[in-house]
This record gives sequence, C-alpha cells and structure tokens, in this order.
Amino acid sequence: MEFVPAPAIFIQFAIATFVIALTPGPDMTLFVGRALAEGKAAGLACMAGAMSGIVIHTTLVALGLSALIVASPNAFLALKVAGAGYLVWLAFQAIVNGSAFSPKTDRRRPRSLFQNWATGIGINLLNPKIILFFMTFLPQFVSASDPHAPGKLFFLGLSFIPLSLPITVPMVIAADRFAALLKSSPRVTRIIDWLFAGVFSAFAARILLTQRP
Repeated sequence: MEFVPAPAIFIQFAIATFVIALTPGPDMTLFVGRALAEGKAAGLACMAGAMSGIVIHTTLVALGLSALIVASPNAFLALKVAGAGYLVWLAFQAIVNGSAFSPKTDRRRPRSLFQNWATGIGINLLNPKIILFFMTFLPQFVSASDPHAPGKLFFLGLSFIPLSLPITVPMVIAADRFAALLKSSPRVTRIIDWLFAGVFSAFAARILLTQRP
C-alpha cells in the first residue's frame, strides 16, 4: 500500500510515540483528573475526545491547513488565548467544584459521557502546542518529495492513537482504582484538586508563551 511507510520508518515513529505518550501534558492531566473525580468511564470518555482531536489535527496537517494557522499571527494568538483560557477555566472548576467523590460534590449531577468527551476534544483542539507538535513531528517521517506524502502523514497521524493507548489507558484505570483510596480522606482530595488546578494553570502559561516557528 502506497500510503504505508517503510517498516523501519514506522518502528522509529512507534518508539517516538511511546516516549511522547509518557510525557505529561494537559490531555493526560485531564484524563487522570476526571478518572480520579468521576471514575474510569469519565476518564476514558475524555481520552476518546482527545483522540478525536488527534484525528482532526492529523487531517489538518495532511491537508496543509495547520501551516496556514501557524503562519497567521492573529489566528495563532487567538488559538493561544482560547486554549489558555480553557485550561484556566478547568483549573477554576477543579477548585470550586472539587472532586466528584467529595462530600460537596456528591450531590452534583455527574457529567455525561458526551460532556466528558467534549471536554477532551476541546482541550486537544485548543492547544496550539499540539498543532506545532504534529507539524514538526509527523513530517520527520515522510519525505517532502514523496508523491504519497499526504496519505502517509494521515496514516502515521492516525497510528498515533493505537500506539499511545497502551500508555494512556492503564494510567486512567490506575487513577480510577486509586480514587477508591481517597474517598475516606477529604483533605487529600482537596490537595489533589488544588494540584490539578495548579498543573492546568501551568500548562495555560506554557501555551501563552508558545512561539510560532
């Protein structure tokens, strides 16, 4: 198949994807946070939303549209502000609402799987670092002179999803099991709420400092 890279290239891509999946980011923070707060299903729904965002990013890179966004200073600035603002909002929600297993929030109506999915895709699409990552990461494995470059970019971008799942899924499941140990300790749950709020805020600051290549 013409759109499938050579085995050696794909192995290199798989190794790089494995390393990247282990690197913490706002997506993983969201998955683990929701799994701790609302259970495994919520964390997996957020993860599914982020993976849906990966499909969109891959399509944009394959079509060359991501390059246009990065090339426009106003569009890139708007994306940074929107992404940072979204993370700050998530940090605010973590502090105000707390964890779903805390006494304060046990009375709240839990988020639906669709709401968690939408949060996952939102945090993924509004992260300009993801666009920059896919613009600089994927092209390393495809020759610019290759007539099948768009197809290979799309294939590799979609391969990022199944290759990263062995890393992300166990983390979400482990967080769900760890949550059971926290239900009896409201003080620890509040510490975790503030911890996730701080992490989201730090990622928001990093997004605002992201520069166009």
